[in-house]
Amino acid sequence: MTEREVMIVNPTGLHARPAARLVSLCRTFSSRIVIIAYDNRSCDAKSILNVLQCCIRKGDRITVQADGSDEEEAVNAIAGLISSFIE
Repeated sequence: MTEREVMIVNPTGLHARPAARLVSLCRTFSSRIVIIAYDNRSCDAKSILNVLQCCIRKGDRITVQADGSDEEEAVNAIAGLISSFIE
């Protein structure tokens, strides 16, 4: 398993549009991908409803965990995407 902590920099957090981009990216990987929110709630990063239910806001630190054959590539790509969200 590979994991990385990432800070949410998007002023509006992970609302519908960035969450949809995140889920779309996560679905390109075969690894199981989980996001652990600031309050230790975890969600399936391949489900838009799960991601939105975590209510992730600007300034929150989340942990991205991936487990599978492409886990390192997945975590790196997801961390890069989250760090680049600015709307």
